[in-house]
Amino acid sequence: MNILFFLTPKSEVAYIYEDETLRQALEKMEYHKYSSVPVINRSGRYIGTITEGDMLWGIKNKFNLNLKEAEGVPVTVIPRRIDYRPVRADAKMEDMVDRALEQNFIPVVDDQKNFIGIIRRKDIIKYFYDKLGKEGKDSRSAQGNRLVIAGLQKEYCS
Repeated sequence: MNILFFLTPKSEVAYIYEDETLRQALEKMEYHKYSSVPVINRSGRYIGTITEGDMLWGIKNKFNLNLKEAEGVPVTVIPRRIDYRPVRADAKMEDMVDRALEQNFIPVVDDQKNFIGIIRRKDIIKYFYDKLGKEGKDSRSAQGNRLVIAGLQKEYCS
């Protein structure tokens, strides 16, 4: 299966440019009610992912909890605990599923590492849940459901 079936395109995703300030990033995340967002450069290349926690700890550790001092600071100055690993647009389904186990979303990049969108973990779960519902009608037990899920993993990840 093509992972682009799950893609939410860049035009529908909130992201932050690497030269935006900490305040701009906080305001964007607050407005969209997101806890993490991709960071890209002005050319469109994926840089990483910044989380609320990254910003909170950055303000605490670098600016002594003074947001006023941090207003003009680019988000790239804030250390990121972990970056969400992207997949290429031609990645295999198992690459996407592996990342979804650890990340809320999976950034998707093209061959030049330009950010083209994200795949949300909830969309993957919904897809498999719907498949489980269709294929698992006869399997009502927990063991039966595990067998259906194992079958889906085999079918869609190989």
